[in-house]
Amino acid sequence: MHRHGYKGRKFGREADQRTALTRGLMRSLFKYKSITTTLAKAKEIRRPAEKLISLAKKGDLASRRLVIARLDDQTMGNILVDKIAPQIKRDSGFLRIEHAGFRRGDNAEMAVISFVDEIKDTAEAKKEDK
Repeated sequence: MHRHGYKGRKFGREADQRTALTRGLMRSLFKYKSITTTLAKAKEIRRPAEKLISLAKKGDLASRRLVIARLDDQTMGNILVDKIAPQIKRDSGFLRIEHAGFRRGDNAEMAVISFVDEIKDTAEAKKEDK
C-alpha cells in the first residue's frame, strides 16, 4: 500500500465534520484576527484560509460569491472581502503560525494563527482616517 493522493489530516472525524471544523476555524480567524488552536489544526486551516484571502483580494462578484460559499456565512464573507482583504498589502503568506506551548489537560501542542499584517477593526480604521 502507498500513501499517494491522501491529502490532509483526518482529526478522527468524518469528512463532513472536518469540513465544518475547517469552516468554523476560518470564520473565527477572520472574526477575531487571531485564534489559539492545536498546531495540527492551525497548519491544516492555513492553506484554505490563504486561498480564501487571495480570492477576497480580487474583490469581484464571482470571488465574493465563492468566498461566501466556502465560508458558509454571508456576513463573514462580506467582511473578509470588504474590510480585511483591502488592508492586506502582500501577495501571499498572509498568515503566521506561532507555537504557544502545550495544553494543560492532554499536553497537546498549541499554536496561535494570526495575520502577518496588522488588521484594524472598522471602528479603528474610521478613527485613524479622520
